Amino acid sequence: MILVTGGAGFIGANFVLDWLRQSDEPVVNLDALTYAGNLENLASLAGDDRHTFVKGDICDRELVDSLLATYQPRAIVHFAAESHVDRSIHAPGEFMRTNVTGTFTLLESARAHWMALADDAKGAFRFHHVSTDEVYGSLGPGDPAFTETKTYEPNSPYSASKAASDHLVRAWHHTYGLPVTTSNCSNNYGPYHFPEKLIPLMIANALAGKQLPVYGDGMQVRDWLYVTDHCSAIRAVLESGKPGEVYNVGGWNEKPNIEIVKTLCALLDELKPDAAGSYSRLITYVTDRPGHDRRYAIDARKIERDLGWRPAETFDTGIRKTVEWYLANQAWVANVQSGAYRDWVEKNYAER
Repeated sequence: MILVTGGAGFIGANFVLDWLRQSDEPVVNLDALTYAGNLENLASLAGDDRHTFVKGDICDRELVDSLLATYQPRAIVHFAAESHVDRSIHAPGEFMRTNVTGTFTLLESARAHWMALADDAKGAFRFHHVSTDEVYGSLGPGDPAFTETKTYEPNSPYSASKAASDHLVRAWHHTYGLPVTTSNCSNNYGPYHFPEKLIPLMIANALAGKQLPVYGDGMQVRDWLYVTDHCSAIRAVLESGKPGEVYNVGGWNEKPNIEIVKTLCALLDELKPDAAGSYSRLITYVTDRPGHDRRYAIDARKIERDLGWRPAETFDTGIRKTVEWYLANQAWVANVQSGAYRDWVEKNYAER
């Protein structure tokens, strides 16, 4: 049995689905179902006894203690987080509560549970913390990619909250001996991605004939990682990762945002042509967000060297699968674009 936090969100849901495709080991899934958590992501698991869903908050120590006592998981995989930079600029308090206080609560509960285990179970237990490359700050065009020893230089409320959580995880290992691992991943994309992030937003807007808002000059560079590759990396860390270690997970796909948008337009032109012309006509440059990091790049050689992991998807294969999934799942997109989502889009983009 493993406990997954945030397993109804984008990456967490993909991990749960991927885990149960690969294994019969049951999953207890704890998620508060805030705006980006969506049980529709897990609809294919309805009636599957291997999946137990619990609606709840990772800041609720009594609930977390109860789950650990009841299910006795051999590992905790911690995805639960507020994760959108733009939202963190508008409402940083929620990020501090979930990402910092929530991680602290989980660590304390996990520590109490772990200390009470028998020696063999204690040695096998793992707490895996899923983090981001954004904690490392921004790179110049010629700077080397982020390694696991890169100094932390978070530049947004989101990345600062994740950096704080990373430091807590490290401290609970070095002070208490809790067997933790951490992975810092690059930008994920793929199925079930909430349409506030770049790729699903552009797909949804294009299909609706709306503007495709590109921040600044569109030359912000990110490394792109297909979400199921991220899932396989976490499985590798759980299986063979060394307690106390950090593993950077990337797709070896550095691309500027404007290239991503133009690639999406070309794929949509091919797969669902619009009588009005190429979707690229909808590209609109808007005012950049405050403090927008210019470039992220992941050096993923450590996880390849130590654990034998490399991404299976190229960007070309992954982005095509992603567009095909969104075209085949328009009902899912419509359902997540609630009134609250529309209010958010209006708030974030109206003045740009």
